[in-house]
Amino acid sequence: MSIVRFEIIAKVVELGSFTKTADALNMTQSAVSHAVASLESELDTSLLIRDRKKGITLTEVGQKVLPHIREILKRMDSIHQEIALVTNLETGIIRIGTFASASSCLLPKLLSKFQKKHPKIEFKFYEGTYEEITEWLGSGIIDIGFVVKGKSNPNFDLVPLIKDKMVVAYHPEHRFHTKETVEMNDLLDESFIMPTGMYQSHVEELFEEAQIKPFIRFEVHDCTTIANMVQEGLGITIGPELFLKTQQNIKTSKLNMQNSRVVSLACESIENASPAVKEFLRVAKGVFE
Repeated sequence: MSIVRFEIIAKVVELGSFTKTADALNMTQSAVSHAVASLESELDTSLLIRDRKKGITLTEVGQKVLPHIREILKRMDSIHQEIALVTNLETGIIRIGTFASASSCLLPKLLSKFQKKHPKIEFKFYEGTYEEITEWLGSGIIDIGFVVKGKSNPNFDLVPLIKDKMVVAYHPEHRFHTKETVEMNDLLDESFIMPTGMYQSHVEELFEEAQIKPFIRFEVHDCTTIANMVQEGLGITIGPELFLKTQQNIKTSKLNMQNSRVVSLACESIENASPAVKEFLRVAKGVFE
């Protein structure tokens, strides 16, 4: 049973296409098809369903087998990394799941520090929601994921990085622009843009604690869209400082009531992680200590 076949079928599932897999692995499409067919023949079962309309999906057996295939590939990568460490030749790839504000505000600083010490380690990034990152961690698609406490599987090992406060955001010419701290009660008369995405629960907790109901003029899921609407003066919003402080033509102020999210790096098991992943987590601790 060939590891190469495992790599090919894992890549086919990831990309959802034999053609894209062939391009990614520098192979012919027929070679990719042959490798998958050979593996299915060896296992005496079908792993993939090929449908012209729906594309490529996993069979019921494939859904059960794929996590084991990914685990074998991770173990092989760890073996190569351990050998590389002994011979002073670093190698390996780290797959990281991240959300928008972590990508723009946390990753650059962390990657800069890490790659100065370990320039030969490669990275692959997957951007998604809290829920998607948790799912990717559980299924082995990623090695590490940026998560928020309370939004991740409690069975994951966590490395806390920062406490990200909720702040109020508004147009620079808004009446709040002179206020360092805004009272929750001051939000009552404002057109409010309610986030319906990843940090909605934090915003709702603030209003519940203040025992007030905002005048919700818009409900918006996408963080960037919310920021653009605030920039146009269509309303104010509450959101994570990590994201909002990087937006142009937006001002932020503290709130008289505190609510924050703890952003952490999650790993299924630090003890069983590859040397590269362990080192990445160690560096992260130092950067955000």
